[in-house]
Amino acid sequence: MNSTTPPDNHAPRNSQSEAQLLQADENESRRLLPLSASPKSDAIPIQSEVDDDEEAAYDARQKVLISDFELDSPNYSGAPPFSWKKLWMFTGPGFLMSIAFLDPGNLEGDLQAGAIAGYSLLWLLMWATAMGLLIQLLSARLGVATGQHLAELCRDEYPDWARIVLWFMAEVALIGADIQEVIGSAIAIQILSRGFLPLWAGVLITAADCFIFLLLENYGVRKLEAVFAVLITTMGLSFAWMFADAKPSRKELIVGLLVPRLSSRTIRQAVGVVGCVIMPHNVFLHSALVQSRKIDPDKKDQVLEALNYYSIESSAALFVSFLINLCVTTVFAKGFSGSKQAEYIGLVNAGQYLEEKYGGGLFPILYIWGIGLLAAGTSSTITGTYAGQFIMGGFLNLRLKKSLRALITRSCAIVPTIIVALVFNKSESSLDILNEWLNVLQSIQIPFALIPLLTLVSKEQLMGAFKIGPLLGRAAWTVAGLVMVINGYLLLHFFLSEVNGLLIGSLVSTGTAVYIAFVVYLISRSDCELSNWLSRFIPNTSTCCGN
Repeated sequence: MNSTTPPDNHAPRNSQSEAQLLQADENESRRLLPLSASPKSDAIPIQSEVDDDEEAAYDARQKVLISDFELDSPNYSGAPPFSWKKLWMFTGPGFLMSIAFLDPGNLEGDLQAGAIAGYSLLWLLMWATAMGLLIQLLSARLGVATGQHLAELCRDEYPDWARIVLWFMAEVALIGADIQEVIGSAIAIQILSRGFLPLWAGVLITAADCFIFLLLENYGVRKLEAVFAVLITTMGLSFAWMFADAKPSRKELIVGLLVPRLSSRTIRQAVGVVGCVIMPHNVFLHSALVQSRKIDPDKKDQVLEALNYYSIESSAALFVSFLINLCVTTVFAKGFSGSKQAEYIGLVNAGQYLEEKYGGGLFPILYIWGIGLLAAGTSSTITGTYAGQFIMGGFLNLRLKKSLRALITRSCAIVPTIIVALVFNKSESSLDILNEWLNVLQSIQIPFALIPLLTLVSKEQLMGAFKIGPLLGRAAWTVAGLVMVINGYLLLHFFLSEVNGLLIGSLVSTGTAVYIAFVVYLISRSDCELSNWLSRFIPNTSTCCGN
């Protein structure tokens, strides 16, 4: 309260609380307005300044209000006691984020790892999920502490040419992931229709998720999160049913989790398990999803409390995703490890092999697999649409209607996917080749999400008290480096086997040199030991440089 105005001791307490809430809403609305807004515009209601359908991560009316937050608490005083009610109110963004760990591409990696490597890579699946959790927690930390998501911050951090390159790479990664997800949904529709609907028809049906997403978003964030909860539950029940039907060896499962084993025969599957964990678009997505709750980044107690609850929620979500991936891997390990079919199993024919191995039963395992795959594909394509909006709006600072931007985002994926469905629907092997190329495409993009993320969460002028410390920074850079090296191995193996001819080899070599140069440039702008070492060789760079 202003010191020049005497307090009204007779005012009811409820009136004071309402005034505080109204003031908080007004402050939040002003914060979301462009910085160039004139003083006069502050007097105009927010509804007339920013239309409901215009681009914004979340406007003040969309955000979920955490009722027990002390809106007028200006100082950091430590985290309050744990509250199940608050945890429930913060639950949602982490489960949407976890969808990327359960998309059709991950499921294909799971089934191939189980069929070829048996139970021997379960330990790697567990630790890869833990590495993914670390990266996603940093993404959430960035979004909560700054009030902006990764794409927006990249727009401010990097010069225009680098920003455009990062945006292009993020879009390419998103399109690659979306093609896999849409194809996965189309395969599920083909399974459930007993082959009546061709692959391209399944792609068109899946394209409708864009409009489902827009419809759900109009009903509020919590309604959308509830739908994803249903889809994740559907996946969990489907694959748990398969696990119960297949009855994998409990002993082998426990040994696989606790005893690290790796052989030359399973190295490719191991690379696939780790490579599927970090999805570039998911790093951008999570930093935006956490802003769906009404948190003031200028109030340290709110930020700290939000980070604590988001950490619990994200950990629980990825634990659920780990259990689902574990079920898929062990089912195929029990049924096909050491068999002649192991080398030929992929997403397209997995249902057929399951039916041949485990039979029909009361409810055929083929349909159980199809239902789980459809839930995975549907949920991941909707989150892909969501991520596409944040990526495009953040990097390019667009002010398009959400419906138009979602349509553009969905078209960027659906058009090439329909072409792919028509061209590659000739045989199962052609779709497997397509999947390999898409995995390579996404592997290339990983540094362009991880390096900016680690650069930004290490900047004290941006993160303030929530800048990551040296120990966490080293751990994060180690994980990022490990993921990039593993994916680099995948790229090297792929290009050595697929690239032939002097001309193509020269083009690949030139592209690789440019790629490495840009990665080095991004690292040189970060505040890490490797950046300090690079600064000795790269002039005119500094560890925390601006534009």
